[in-house]
Amino acid sequence: MGDSEPIVRGAVVQAAPVFLDREATLEKSIALIGEAGSNGAEIVAFPEGFIPAHPIWFHFHSGTDRHATKLSVELFKNSVEVPGPQIDALARAAAEAGTYVVMGVCEKTPGTFGTMYNTQVFISPTEGYLGKHQKLMPTVGERLVHRAGGPETFGVFPSRFGPVSGLMCGENSNPLAIFALTAEATRIHVMAWPNHFPKPALPMPEISLTAARAFAQMSKAWVLSASAVVDDRVREMVPLSDSDLDFLGRDDIGGGSCIVAPDTRVVAGPIVGNDELILYADMDLEVGVKMKLRHDLAGHYNRPDVFRLLVNKRSAPLIQSVSDEALPYAEPTPVLETLDPPMLESHGFEE
Repeated sequence: MGDSEPIVRGAVVQAAPVFLDREATLEKSIALIGEAGSNGAEIVAFPEGFIPAHPIWFHFHSGTDRHATKLSVELFKNSVEVPGPQIDALARAAAEAGTYVVMGVCEKTPGTFGTMYNTQVFISPTEGYLGKHQKLMPTVGERLVHRAGGPETFGVFPSRFGPVSGLMCGENSNPLAIFALTAEATRIHVMAWPNHFPKPALPMPEISLTAARAFAQMSKAWVLSASAVVDDRVREMVPLSDSDLDFLGRDDIGGGSCIVAPDTRVVAGPIVGNDELILYADMDLEVGVKMKLRHDLAGHYNRPDVFRLLVNKRSAPLIQSVSDEALPYAEPTPVLETLDPPMLESHGFEE
């Protein structure tokens, strides 16, 4: 008989959060998890920063603008501690629905003011909270509210059908991140995207579909790509010019959620525009086996004597207290130190 790989029903949520309302968005998320579970979903992917929202106001306002500052304060007040009570509620919903959940949240550090991360939370229907991935490098306006993520949060998470991974927005185009997750044998990858990109960037559906197919091609994993959408609450709460409103009213700039197979076939979506819905696909993991036998970039199709990647997953604490007794005396570090023989020879590193 040999081994067999399961067929896993995946679901992608394309929806708008209840903008900057943590409790209402949590309630909406729980309902969406329940709906997906009732339709047989075994893993559900949500957009970037879904609880309570993504800071899209920086597409239209500068960081010191009074409107942007007001909305950023609301973002912090409605952000999520991980783990915390909102994550506990999501875990209960996942257990009731019988599905894994990958949820985008704006995470805040407990006991601090203003320190936030762009985070994906991984939840098991049986084990509850599995862990989190914090976006390693916030992109453009996100840098005004989000801190760079901890290296210890990068990597795959376990599931009953094998390793699962996730990245957010621009991270999904990082070739080193893609290779590292491929080397950790990801089988299902969750891409999380915001509502739209700023003017005059390419439309979200075009960029996200390109990234999803590229990730599938390189990793041979199934890709669940979840995009948020814009609703009337956003248009009311973010002060917008007439041209901004026209931009957000375009059907081509938002959405684009899709599901892509390891052979790069698009099996569900993309759903372009601001429609709220859940996409489903039955993902045959054996397709990944077939594709990796041809082209395993972290296996037989790689040359580790030529290409190797160093991934540091050790955290760097902001504060570390050390007593005087624990510090041995050391000579001052010289400002300039000459190495002989030269550290770099003309054709590479030499001993």
